[in-house]
Amino acid sequence: MASAARSLTRAVTRPKPAFSCRLIARTVPAQSFRNSSRRGYSSEAKSGKSSNGLLWGIALAAAGGAGAYFYLNGGEVKVKTPAPFVPTKEDYQKVYNEIARLLVEKDDYDDGSYGPVLVRLAWHASGTYDKDTGTGGSNGATMRFAPESDHGANAGLKFARDFLEPVKEKFPWITYSDLWTLGGVCAIQEMQGPAIPWRPGRQDMDFSACTPDGRLPDASKDQKHIRAIFGRMGFDEREMVALSGAHSLGRAHTDRSGYDGPWDFSPTVFTNEFFRLLVDEKWSGRKWNGPAQYTDKTTSTLMMLPTDIALVKDKEFKKHVERYAKDSETFFKEFSDVFVKLLELGVPFTSKAEDRWTFKTLE
Repeated sequence: MASAARSLTRAVTRPKPAFSCRLIARTVPAQSFRNSSRRGYSSEAKSGKSSNGLLWGIALAAAGGAGAYFYLNGGEVKVKTPAPFVPTKEDYQKVYNEIARLLVEKDDYDDGSYGPVLVRLAWHASGTYDKDTGTGGSNGATMRFAPESDHGANAGLKFARDFLEPVKEKFPWITYSDLWTLGGVCAIQEMQGPAIPWRPGRQDMDFSACTPDGRLPDASKDQKHIRAIFGRMGFDEREMVALSGAHSLGRAHTDRSGYDGPWDFSPTVFTNEFFRLLVDEKWSGRKWNGPAQYTDKTTSTLMMLPTDIALVKDKEFKKHVERYAKDSETFFKEFSDVFVKLLELGVPFTSKAEDRWTFKTLE
C-alpha cells in the first residue's frame, strides 16, 4: 500500500517537459501557419497571442543567427563601395556636343562665332611648354590664375574661358585642362576644319605651376623669334608653318594685342586661305597709329602680322607656305598632326597614342 502511494506521488509531482518550439514548428502545417499569420489583426485575443508567440520565437531565432554572423565576421558591417566614375568616349562626345551646341546658340561674338577664340585658348594653354624643363603645356590649365591669365599674349581669352564655364558646370568630372583642349578640337572641326584626334588625361594644377611670361609668340618679331619660340616646344620648321595656319581663323583686336583686322575673308571657316593670300596678295605697311602691321593692296581690309610676313621672307619657311597654298588637303593633314602634338606637349598620359578618339561633328 505504501509502495503504491509513493508511485502515485512521483507520477503527480514529476516535472512536465518544457514547451518545444521545434516540435510545434514541425507539427503545424505550413498552410495553417500562413493562414494564422494573415488573420493576425482580426482574430480573437487568445488566438492572436498564440500566433504572435510563435512569430516572436522565429524572430528571436533569426536575430540570434544574425548576431552570430555579425560576431563571427569580426563585428564589421561590410558595405560595397561603388566603383569610381570612369568617363568613356561617349561621355566625352556629350561634352563635345554641348560645346558645338553653344557655338551655334551663342553667335554674339566676333563675326558670329566663338570658335576662333576657343582655338586660341587651346593654342595658348598648350604653347607654354618648354621641352628642356618639362614645364608648361596644356596639363594644368594654369591660365585660370594670375599672373598667367594677365600675360599680354592671353589678353581677351577670358571670353573663351567664360564661354566654356557652363560646360564645366554641366560636366563637372572633366578637368579644365581637357575641356580647353577639347574646346579647340571642337571649334576647328565645327568650322569645317580637319578632324583632330584627341585623348583625355590632363590634370588641373594650382597657381604655383603658372609659367613665366614670354613663352608665347610675339607678333612684332621676325623668323628668328619664330624658330626660338617654336623650337623651345620641340617643333621643326614644317610644323612651325603648319601651326601658323591657325591664323586662317579670327581677327586681331586693338584693345588686346594692339593689332586690328582679320587675316582673310572667312574668319569663321577653317581653310588654307591664309597661305594663299600670303603668296598671291601684295602686302604693304599699314599707315596708322598702331603697331607695325601689313594690309592687302586689293581691298585694304585684311591684315598680316610681322611674324606672318616673316614666313614668306624666310626661304625655308616659304617653301612650306607655298605647299599649303597650293594643296588644302596637305595643309589639313599636316595641321591636324601638329595640332595634336601641340595639345599633348608635357602631358603624362597613361593611355597610348593609338587610343586617341575622333569625335563626330554636330549634325
